[in-house]
Amino acid sequence: MLSSLKKYAAISITVIAASCGNNQPATPQGPPPPTPVTVATVATTDAAYYDEYPATLIALNQTELRAQVSGYVTGVYFQDGQKVSKGQKLYSIDAQVYDANYQQALANQQVQETNLMKAQKDADRYHELDKHDAIAKQQVDYADAALEAAKKQVQASKATVNSVRANVNFATIYAPFSGTIGISNVKAGTAVVAGQTVLNTVSTDNPMAVDFAVDQKEIYRFIQLQQQGTKAKDTTFGLAFGTQVYPGYGSINLIDRAVDPQTGTIKTRLQFNNEKGMLKPGMNTTVRVLNSSAKAVVIPYKSVSEQLGEYFVYVVGDSNKVSQKKVLLGKQLGGNVIVKSGLAGDEKIVVEGMQKLREGAVITTAPPQAPPAKK
Repeated sequence: MLSSLKKYAAISITVIAASCGNNQPATPQGPPPPTPVTVATVATTDAAYYDEYPATLIALNQTELRAQVSGYVTGVYFQDGQKVSKGQKLYSIDAQVYDANYQQALANQQVQETNLMKAQKDADRYHELDKHDAIAKQQVDYADAALEAAKKQVQASKATVNSVRANVNFATIYAPFSGTIGISNVKAGTAVVAGQTVLNTVSTDNPMAVDFAVDQKEIYRFIQLQQQGTKAKDTTFGLAFGTQVYPGYGSINLIDRAVDPQTGTIKTRLQFNNEKGMLKPGMNTTVRVLNSSAKAVVIPYKSVSEQLGEYFVYVVGDSNKVSQKKVLLGKQLGGNVIVKSGLAGDEKIVVEGMQKLREGAVITTAPPQAPPAKK
């Protein structure tokens, strides 16, 4: 019994002591210490760099050669991949049937022309007799009608001759313009179908065109470049294939008539000399457009943080408080990057230590102090 009373007394003393301890005022906590960072002033400087756009090489003039008549290929008169001249004979298709039809059409035309001569003579003779009232008027009318019918028959026969002659001409395929012909899709003896069989493709290769898409925000800039024209030794437009740069420069050939509403871009076409044949239709390349802006805002690339595909920097404001600001980046120049929009050019931004920052945090540029040594 006595031991139980001692235990209760000890518990009571402990509770009272704890209660007295809780009644002591709590020590107030101050604001967090400033975060040590490194800052830099945004620089505005003269910058010359290349804007880059993915592009595709195309021929300024290109056409497919299709068979216009059905039959068998009887001849191929070129070497695959060679240069061809306008009007050069390329293919021939068996034209025996078309030749026979042409001869038949010519013969029919001659028959109709003979009938026309007879009808003309009959009409002339009947009109002469009519002057002397030696023939009935009805006979004269019949003669005039027969003459008109004969004339129509001759016209119809001539049209048939022209149609059949066109088929004969279509049996031989000529180069529509000077350029380079590709690898033939058919050989001698291959059966072809009119309007369906593609024999080959001919394209020009000098100069060569390059198509790429320009954002609608840049249309005014490219129209100005087009209006300025190309001057001697103009290096505004270049081409790159990976790390290799094409040893020549181009000019604007055309800007499309309208913006694509789905992409917000407009097709722009450049023109490049291709005397050495280094450029081929269908090649993927990168268009490099010289941007020699008078002033450009440049910041260290390591000061930029990315969030969901957008880029931000921490700008130092009053009382050393930072705020996050969205920026639109341009060309990267070594360890720096051009800012197209978002900064005016006179701000101070955080370069190092931004991983520990949040909106409204207070920063310090002083190095962190070491804790005092224990005595």
